[in-house]
Amino acid sequence: MTERFTLSARLSLYYAALFSVIGVQLPYWPLYLASKGLDAAEIGLILAATYLVKIVSNPLLGHLTDRYGGRRKGLIVLAVLSLAATGLFAASDDFSSVLLVTVLSAAAFTAMLPLGDSLTLQNAIRHRLDYGRMRLWGSLSFIVVAGLAGLELVDAPRGAILASCLAGLVLTLAAAVQVPDLQSQSEKSRPEPIGALLTNRIFLLFLAAASLTQVSHMIYYGFATLHWHNAGLSGRTIGCLWAEGVVAEVVLFAFGARLVARFGPGRLIASAGLAGMIRWSVLGATTDPMLLATVQMLHAFTFGAGHLGAMHFIMRAVPSGLSARAQGVYSAVTTGLLPGLAMLISGRLYQASGGAAFFVMSLFSAASWLLARRLLRRWAGGPVCG
Repeated sequence: MTERFTLSARLSLYYAALFSVIGVQLPYWPLYLASKGLDAAEIGLILAATYLVKIVSNPLLGHLTDRYGGRRKGLIVLAVLSLAATGLFAASDDFSSVLLVTVLSAAAFTAMLPLGDSLTLQNAIRHRLDYGRMRLWGSLSFIVVAGLAGLELVDAPRGAILASCLAGLVLTLAAAVQVPDLQSQSEKSRPEPIGALLTNRIFLLFLAAASLTQVSHMIYYGFATLHWHNAGLSGRTIGCLWAEGVVAEVVLFAFGARLVARFGPGRLIASAGLAGMIRWSVLGATTDPMLLATVQMLHAFTFGAGHLGAMHFIMRAVPSGLSARAQGVYSAVTTGLLPGLAMLISGRLYQASGGAAFFVMSLFSAASWLLARRLLRRWAGGPVCG
């Protein structure tokens, strides 16, 4: 019991540190970019780059990890590279230089979550740990940091946003050093071929449903803070709205094991699409704080249930020898390629239509829901290849 608790605590600490960075970046990084004179369309392109870079970096890292092992070593290297690259933003003052630094920093930072998830899932399988209970510490960290940042950073000099990100990356590096690494020398071998997985119709259906769920969040991630700020909402209110959504997510993760056992991964993914249709429609229709506060609770489903369902699908459907690459492919496609393409147009979409852009996100949620229902009919719940 003590060993399991220690392993769980070390992995939980890693998520808490990593999400201290995301708690600043996700809600407030567009404000930092705007301070450099970038307009909404240029901000959309910069944010798109953080997604599109995953297409190359995450599968490549997954392949190297499955082949050579050393997930902890990979996390340490990525933390160092991310810290060094992010520091370059201080000397970047035009669109081209900001874009270049974004590609460098995002290539390292965005690979840390899927690699950490792969390590956590393998520990969860081997030591009978609860993935949701460990992952929720990342969400709790996001709540605290996003809430405090809403009080301090919205009206502070924009350099404070960058400084906060750098401080979080230092914590992430320290946390990466202490994570448990399962890979031993005897486990290093030729990796299993991934071709069968990438051509499996059930796996591709899963990727499509999960991708559209992520795509539906693009206007929210990129422009909700700017939209609410322009509508006159205070920094305190904006921080509370972001934090509230993640509080709901934490509650869902806390009961994650029971939910997965009761409903299964497919139904959780479907619930994300259904909740998205409601949530994005309301965000497109109003900026009334009370109504926003009501639907922000649906983040428990639009992100929480969707992510939990995806992680458990990979755990059940993918052989362990393909786990790191499957995580890399999942991240590259569902949080990289398709969201990145969506973010490329989201800046212009928001610039042209304002809050009405959220209605387009509702359509993506509807498509995700339909695909998830099809996945439910086709997947029996076990491995899809191997």
